[in-house]
Amino acid sequence: MTDNNAAVQKAKTIYSRDPWKPRYFLDTEFTDFIDCQLISVAIVGEDGREFYGELKPTDYDRTACSAFVIETVLPQLGQFAGRTMSFAQLRSELLAWLHRIPMKPRPVLCYDYQGDFDLLCDLICGPLPAGWKREHIGGRIDVSRLEAYFRQHGGRHHALVDARANAFAFI
Repeated sequence: MTDNNAAVQKAKTIYSRDPWKPRYFLDTEFTDFIDCQLISVAIVGEDGREFYGELKPTDYDRTACSAFVIETVLPQLGQFAGRTMSFAQLRSELLAWLHRIPMKPRPVLCYDYQGDFDLLCDLICGPLPAGWKREHIGGRIDVSRLEAYFRQHGGRHHALVDARANAFAFI
């Protein structure tokens, strides 16, 4: 993803909070809570950096998808040219992106659902790269700000939109 689009430029003015604790907001979409397989992953930084990728339909089991995922998540895939890829390519691109983030000050990966973090670790085959911190922020999302973001931008249950919304609604 590039840092040139209007949403990213707007994010740079909205999200910046603490230059000594740069936050990056993670969200994923997955098949089901029981048979949980990654479908897409997004990370949105307060500094405007973004990563988004989704798996090719052959790299997850569509029959494992819940009715909700089939009806709500899958129709939103394919919106970003060049961001659908194999599991191996997604792993490689995400790791390269994580390693490009400056380590001073130490970046913090924020997530509101433990399953998102677990899926990320499964994707990258281990823990976050050295220098990264992590923080569960489920209790620090302002629901009214979150809803305002979705009213303005739509796209709920798309990993990139949800990560942007969490970044906007974080308190």
